[in-house]
Amino acid sequence: MKDASKAQDRMKAAGIAPVSLPLGDAVSMGKWRADFRDPEGSMIYPDGWQNLIVNTGLDQLLGGGLTGGGPWYIGLTDGTPTVEAGDTLVTHAGWVEVTGYDEVARQAWTAGAVSGQSVDNTASAAVFTITANSTTVGGAFLANSSTKGGTTGILFAAGAFTQADVTLSAGSTITITAQFTQAAA
Repeated sequence: MKDASKAQDRMKAAGIAPVSLPLGDAVSMGKWRADFRDPEGSMIYPDGWQNLIVNTGLDQLLGGGLTGGGPWYIGLTDGTPTVEAGDTLVTHAGWVEVTGYDEVARQAWTAGAVSGQSVDNTASAAVFTITANSTTVGGAFLANSSTKGGTTGILFAAGAFTQADVTLSAGSTITITAQFTQAAA
C-alpha cells in the first residue's frame, strides 16, 4: 500500500492532472500514461507524463490537417469580431460573416509547402472585391466550406484585425494571406 500511495503522488506530480498554460503561449504536447503491473496483474506503478511534439511532428500536423485536409476557404467578418473557442460556422455570437463582395464564394486558401512548422497562402493570396459603399470588415476566418454565409462545415480559425475595423467603398479590394504555425514552447 505504501508503494501505491507513492505511485499516486508521483502520478499527480507527473502531470496527470490538467496543466494550465498562460494565454497566448503556443504549445503542442501529448498526454501519456503507463501502468506497470506485476505478473498477477496488480498495479506496481502508474506513471503519467506530457511529451513534447517535436518539429517534424508539428510539420506533420500542419501538413495533414491543413494541406492534406482541405480544401479551405477564407471568409470575412463584420466589425469588431469577438471570437470564442467554441465558435462554429453555425454558432458564432461575437461576429457576423460579411458577404458583400463580388466573388461568388469564400476565397480559396491555397497552402504552400509546410516548412519550419509553418504553412501559409502567400503565393496565392485570397482577394475580395467589395460590392457596396460603407462595408465594414473587422476580421477574417478559415473554414472548409466555400459557401458565402454557409453554416455547414468546419470553422478552423477566426480573428479580428489588430489595427481596427476598415470601412470600404464599392470596388475596394482586400487581399488576405493567412499563416498557421505550430510551435513547441
